[in-house]
Amino acid sequence: MDNPFKKILHNEELPKVLKEKVLDDVAMIKLSLDMADLFVVKYPTAIVDLLGGGAQVKGIKEDEQE
Repeated sequence: MDNPFKKILHNEELPKVLKEKVLDDVAMIKLSLDMADLFVVKYPTAIVDLLGGGAQVKGIKEDEQE
């Protein structure tokens, strides 16, 4: 099996198709991380704040810092 990275370094130019595929994969990973952050971290925090439990949690954290 031939190493495609040796071809890239030899030609010193990345094929456009390969570049687009890599950038699309990176964009999909970033989107997945953003969605996970939204639903795992921010959404539960917003629900707690909406239901009124956020003021108590913030009060406890402020007391602990002093």
